[in-house]
Amino acid sequence: MTQEILINITPQETRVALIEQNAVQELHIERTRQRGIVGNIYLAKVARVLPGMQSAFIDIGLERAAFIHFNDLGEQQTGGQIEKVLFEGQTLLVQVLKDPLGTKGARLTRQISIAGRNLVYLPQIHRPLGQEIHIGISQKIENPEEREALKNRLKGLIPADESGDIIVRTSAEHVSDETLISDLKYLRATWQQIAQRAKEKAAPALLHQDLNLAERVLRDMAGPETSQIRIDSAENFERLTQFAQTFMPQLSSKLTLYRGERALFDLFDIDSEINKALGRRVDLKSGGYLMIDQTESMTTIDVNTGSFVGARNLDDTVFKTNLEAAQAIARQLRLRNLGGIIIIDFIDMTQSDHQEAVLGELKKNLAHDHVRTNVNDFSSLGLIEMTRKRTRESLSHILCEPCSSCNGKGETKTPQTICYEILREIVREHRQFNPKEFRIVASPDVIDLFLEEENQFLAMLGDFIQKPIRLQAEAGFRQEQYDIVLN
Repeated sequence: MTQEILINITPQETRVALIEQNAVQELHIERTRQRGIVGNIYLAKVARVLPGMQSAFIDIGLERAAFIHFNDLGEQQTGGQIEKVLFEGQTLLVQVLKDPLGTKGARLTRQISIAGRNLVYLPQIHRPLGQEIHIGISQKIENPEEREALKNRLKGLIPADESGDIIVRTSAEHVSDETLISDLKYLRATWQQIAQRAKEKAAPALLHQDLNLAERVLRDMAGPETSQIRIDSAENFERLTQFAQTFMPQLSSKLTLYRGERALFDLFDIDSEINKALGRRVDLKSGGYLMIDQTESMTTIDVNTGSFVGARNLDDTVFKTNLEAAQAIARQLRLRNLGGIIIIDFIDMTQSDHQEAVLGELKKNLAHDHVRTNVNDFSSLGLIEMTRKRTRESLSHILCEPCSSCNGKGETKTPQTICYEILREIVREHRQFNPKEFRIVASPDVIDLFLEEENQFLAMLGDFIQKPIRLQAEAGFRQEQYDIVLN
């Protein structure tokens, strides 16, 4: 399946769209002032050790402290006691595993890895004299014979004095020996620079910054199935061309500078796709739809038949809707960059073979994802629980903020509810302050309700407290906002 990558670059942000079958499959956005820090390596300082949580807060020089868990220290001989490994004020070399998300600080590891196009280098692995270097193979290379052949090939290329371990990425399967040797030399030189900076700087300090979004696209997303990579910035086209020629020459010929009159993203109506990816509802071609709700801890996806009644019976209708939903869900997870725990509520199916087919369709479509996923079977409640690795903010977290009217709840109190809150508040304030009159300042919808349907209750309250109650509509007020002025 061929794909095309579009890279739209402006001074303020970089946007990337991956196109397959004339449809947007992935969207990535990186803003210049809010660039992610995953992959960055820091000389850090331990701020606080938390033995009860087997974690520690780490100062890496950001406004919010990062944290590291015992499992990410690479220390196994202490029996899981972080206080035997870390102490306040200690200097550490750490790497960011996850960007700060919501209220959480960045997650760190002490097990440094440096990623190249074809290899990942783990420089801090020390082994007994005479023990062979460990070579790990990407899980996406599934054929055992190919895995073993690739491992033996790498052993013949790696110097005998190599101190670190190597992980072979999927892209290494079909490249030349010279390319692999060049990749390893680059990774070792990068590590030497990091180690030298660590000796020269005081903690906390940034020692190594991961590639920007456009460069990561060439390293991680582009491959043999990529037919073209279009870039709409001449300056960045030259920079990416040089980057590709140095580290991934096989991609150089696929880079093209876009000079069209229309905006690059307009070619596939991508801005419209972005707006759709920010909504809760996703309509399916059959007439069914998905409802996607994202919270800080998990995402839930509900599948509904909607107006689809085209099959011969209910079971067929449900089955066909769920099959289409499985394809759409895999795409939406990539588009929205949703991660963490994901719960999918497919429409209930009575036949086990239908369940197996829907689960298989979901897994098949998730196989195209660049991010690691893990999918469980249907639960006893008919739900599918899955995880998708989360390292960076989702699309909605990058582009949106909580609604000022509903404070992120996704709904707001009705004008009637606000009216009754105001009436109760007037009773309380009458008992406490006993003013000469009350003036209600609220949104036009609330004031209109007081003048019409709720007029009787307002009049009854005025008679009860024996004080005049005046109304004032304030166009700038949100629906839940009001003031009660005492005169």
